[in-house]
Amino acid sequence: MAKEREPRCAGKLALITGAAQGLGRAHATRLAEEGARVLCTDINGDGAAETASLIDEQLGSGTAFAIQHDVTDPQAWEAAVAAARDQMGGLNVLVNNAGIGVAGNIETCDFDDWKRCFAINVDSIFHGCQKALPLMREHAPGSIVNISSIAGLIASDTMPAYNASKASVWMLSKSIALHCAKNNMQIRCNSIHPTFVDTPILDGTAKNHNIEKGVLLEKLARQIPLKFVGEPNDIANAVVYLASDESKFMTGAELKLDGGISAM
Repeated sequence: MAKEREPRCAGKLALITGAAQGLGRAHATRLAEEGARVLCTDINGDGAAETASLIDEQLGSGTAFAIQHDVTDPQAWEAAVAAARDQMGGLNVLVNNAGIGVAGNIETCDFDDWKRCFAINVDSIFHGCQKALPLMREHAPGSIVNISSIAGLIASDTMPAYNASKASVWMLSKSIALHCAKNNMQIRCNSIHPTFVDTPILDGTAKNHNIEKGVLLEKLARQIPLKFVGEPNDIANAVVYLASDESKFMTGAELKLDGGISAM
């Protein structure tokens, strides 16, 4: 009789930002399915609580927890780390998933929007890692997973703020990785770079362009060599790998989950 497989993230204690919907909800769910306890955080506290409730319904009470969390606020990060300690008993996986895009090319982008994009996409990771690393060191080995974008590696003329912020996430991840390695923390840091993924964000995109979502998905798929748009679990499965000890020799790296776009 085959031995039952141990969950890939058994014993992991994970905090996931932007977990109210979409990719964040998928990350939290897949990590929990693979044995982790998860703290779901989001500026939308009700959405984070719904994610935690859905996970607990599926996997049992005490698997998931939730707090409202403004990732741009250092004090809110202190509260989030304290919640991880109090509710899960510690922290050894940090998934920096929260992020936004803003409109405008270099001539039309509003500077306040530019700053908001960097505050949520980049400053949040600075604050999160700075506040979380002391607790993560107590529960090492650990893993930091930063969700960047293929737009952090390939530029567009239409979204300088998003391009620049996600490129910053990419390089910041490498600096964090080297810092942790140099100081023998047993904490790794890597970035993930998705392209188009079928999440509620695309619902809003379709509405803003006054087209059916199916039509939008077809248009986006034509830009991808594999000819289809990603699903949330396509990204969440990579998060599971990076959170698990399967990736113990991987740090300062980037995973491109882009259907082949970056190969063109």
